[in-house]
Amino acid sequence: MSSTPTPLRRRTVIAGALAACASPLALAQAYPSRPIRLLGGDAAGGGVDAMARLLATRLAPLLGQQVNVENRPGAASAIANAAVAKAPPDGYTLLATAGQHTINLSVYQKLPYDTARDFVSVSMIATGPYILVVHPSVPAKSLRELIALAKSMPGKLTYASASPGSGFHMAAERLNMMAGIRTLHVPYKGGAPAGIALLGGEVDMMFSSPAVVLPHVRTGRMRALAVSTPGRFAELPGVPTMAEQGMPDFDATAWYGLFAPAGTPREIVSLIAARIDAIVRTPEVREIFRQAGLESAGGTPEAFDERVRSDIAKWAKVARAANVKVD
Repeated sequence: MSSTPTPLRRRTVIAGALAACASPLALAQAYPSRPIRLLGGDAAGGGVDAMARLLATRLAPLLGQQVNVENRPGAASAIANAAVAKAPPDGYTLLATAGQHTINLSVYQKLPYDTARDFVSVSMIATGPYILVVHPSVPAKSLRELIALAKSMPGKLTYASASPGSGFHMAAERLNMMAGIRTLHVPYKGGAPAGIALLGGEVDMMFSSPAVVLPHVRTGRMRALAVSTPGRFAELPGVPTMAEQGMPDFDATAWYGLFAPAGTPREIVSLIAARIDAIVRTPEVREIFRQAGLESAGGTPEAFDERVRSDIAKWAKVARAANVKVD
């Protein structure tokens, strides 16, 4: 029997090869052709939910399709994360989340997805600091004085967190690790209850978000010693950074970002990232972020991915050193 392909088979093979070569570009050019789902692990009204809705209303006209926010709260965002990780990598299912995404991999014993493997980084949206605050009764007036106080009374100073394994918790444990001190963790069910505990003198200190502590710092009911970001926080310009007080490598920046399932075409990822970058640079959105104690981020998928991988490694080191585990 002759091995020469028939004309029909030749046409089929050629068409298939051409389709395979052109498919990523063709998909990107046609994208989006239907509504997009934007999942988040917060309940309605939470920080991630607010960020997702802000993005959705502004992305829709730029992409020419509806962007529908879906709340999948529970299990430290694992429900929403797993749904996106298992979704088709076609750009029609996206994940809005916070920096906690890079912590969960190291502190939760069983996750139905792999943070490093199952997602592609699209864009950072906004960043903000954690603020290190103490109760006014604590005699320390600076980070150095706080560290000296903690060393003079190992395990006696207490710090609040929003929950075990939260960003507040991990920032405090990073301070313990880097400063060589021991302080006692007292977890609460959320940032607001932790703040109330500090106001009442139940605990000595905590790392927290501007939304929780800023009003109390301004009234003197909490004393701010440092901010966790490389640069100073515009709303508290007189409060030095951790780096300025002898910890140049501390950086514990809180952030919000957007992810897609691993395997999503790079052309689609870059398209969405460019639209987000344009959105977060508008004066209106910058002001919304400022009022929430945040700064616009944006940038390329590559820069965001570098930050994600750096944070995964950083928090894994802290989790090991402090033996932080959450069931």
